[in-house]
Amino acid sequence: MPVVDVYSLDKSKVGTLELSDDIFDTEVREHLFHEVVTYQLAKRRSGAAKTKERGEIAGTTQKAWRQKGTGRARQGNKKAVHWVGGGTVHGPRQRDYTPKVNKKTRANALRMALSRRQQEGALFVVDGWSIDTPKTKAVSNVLGTFGTPKTLIIDEGNDTLARSARNLAASNYLEVSGLNVYDILRHDAVIITRDAALKIQERLGS
Repeated sequence: MPVVDVYSLDKSKVGTLELSDDIFDTEVREHLFHEVVTYQLAKRRSGAAKTKERGEIAGTTQKAWRQKGTGRARQGNKKAVHWVGGGTVHGPRQRDYTPKVNKKTRANALRMALSRRQQEGALFVVDGWSIDTPKTKAVSNVLGTFGTPKTLIIDEGNDTLARSARNLAASNYLEVSGLNVYDILRHDAVIITRDAALKIQERLGS
């Protein structure tokens, strides 16, 4: 089991924490990252683009003019596609873009993403992260101390920290329940509180 240092917010070592092999030191398989990140990004697409076809246009079904005797080409009603305001041919329809990726694969990829950061030495555990009032600069100073400007901060139920990190340009805050592969991989480092690390092990433990 990997044993990592636990730091205070000024990066002073205050202890150690033993992490689970299955979650923080498992074998990394790159193809699962691609599969799960593709799934996550596709799931974010609304798929709500929709145009009306001829049968969905509101309006009269009366012929534009009589069939014969006008000298003009015969026409049906004005819902036809060549009329202004008519229907669309083969237009976009509402759809779900999400590919099928089973829950076990998603959980394994999340373990591997955490393992990747731990193996790179880019996962830091802090004893706690308490802020009295929301202040972006306070969080920015801590990230500067750790030398991690592009960081994913993970804690549980820390609304003040979440609000403080909201305006950071390159870093983000996530609850344990919202932890995902895409956000871990798109940040260069992860800073996690001791309590959050224990909750992750509880959540992802096999």
